[in-house]
Amino acid sequence: MNLLGNQLLQPKYKNVRVIELLINQNSKKMKQLFLPLILLAALVIQSCEGPIGPQGPQGEPGDSFIGETFELEVSFNEANNYGESFDFTTPLFDGDVVLVYMNEESVFIEGRTAWRLVPQTFYFDEGVLVYNYDYTPQDFTIFMDISPIDLSSLDPYWTNNLLFRVVVLPSDLMNARMDFTDYEATMAHFGITEEDFSKK
Repeated sequence: MNLLGNQLLQPKYKNVRVIELLINQNSKKMKQLFLPLILLAALVIQSCEGPIGPQGPQGEPGDSFIGETFELEVSFNEANNYGESFDFTTPLFDGDVVLVYMNEESVFIEGRTAWRLVPQTFYFDEGVLVYNYDYTPQDFTIFMDISPIDLSSLDPYWTNNLLFRVVVLPSDLMNARMDFTDYEATMAHFGITEEDFSKK
């Protein structure tokens, strides 16, 4: 039985030895091929230099990331159904955000009239008045929403010649942690100045 066991083990051992010899021979060949490949790669990488090409075209100004900024005067009345629509100069991209600020002449911050993020809500004995807006990629509408006030009875202070500022921001610039209700901080963050607001 011992003889039979040795006879069975012998062929297996020979097979293992043959495999070891083949692996050693192949690894020597791999090592011989590997060194020239590394040298060839080093030469190719080194040869990627050449003369400097011509200067490219001038890029867009650094503040071009702001879609549009403009200021407009709106009067709300029965003829325009207490809302006014405006077209964007260029259509918005998916995810672009529109911020609308309303000038509040009776509130002053550091000597200037305050700008408040719309929607703005005002409460009266007769009901609630809300200035609001909506937008599509092509246009936006600023409107008054009331409940149950008779708009025709409102003092012209609430309906005539109200100033709004509109800022269009690409979605990749939006920061969820930023407080967009703070007009001054928002303008400073995006580098928007008074001169950037064109009249519409």
